[in-house]
Amino acid sequence: MKEKLHIVAHSYKITRNDRERANGHKAACIWFTGLSGAGKSTLANLVEQGLFKEGIKTYTLDGDNIRNGLNKGLTFTERDRTENLRRIGEVAKLMCDSGTVLLATFITPFEQERHSLRALLGEMFIEVFVDTPIEICEQRDVKGLYKKARTGEISNFTGVSSPFEPPVCPDIYVETTNQTLEQSVNLILANVLSKIKLVN
Repeated sequence: MKEKLHIVAHSYKITRNDRERANGHKAACIWFTGLSGAGKSTLANLVEQGLFKEGIKTYTLDGDNIRNGLNKGLTFTERDRTENLRRIGEVAKLMCDSGTVLLATFITPFEQERHSLRALLGEMFIEVFVDTPIEICEQRDVKGLYKKARTGEISNFTGVSSPFEPPVCPDIYVETTNQTLEQSVNLILANVLSKIKLVN
């Protein structure tokens, strides 16, 4: 505990508000939550392209990419999965502080985890629930993860051996069985663009 006494947070002249004005839009964290195979990465990719065309400064954090780098040493135990999201939340906060619109695609299965992220990021947090039935997710399972989870090769797999708690009040609800991909993307873009617009 004594070591923490030597850690002092520094304040810098240029603030997030300054960066937002320079960018021409507010910062935000668009957090895509849903089962593995729900379509989070596909949607984030298309939404980012749409934002980029509008001149929005963007960046995407993807679950697999993060685990190949920043969180490479973490396993899939409950403790490490929580730590994985905690670290990503802190990175998201830094990215938002830079004035960027961040897109994050992580299963984030528990309401408490999503509540903690919202508390950390405040009004910048935009929760997108990509609601896709597990049967369809399994049909799309190009990695064979669900099959391995069903046979016990993978433990703590969300939707099979570990629960997924659907968001109670997501900011944006995408129901993939009743919306086309284009409709879903347009829905997200319309909501996000309205939230990140600067008011003079």
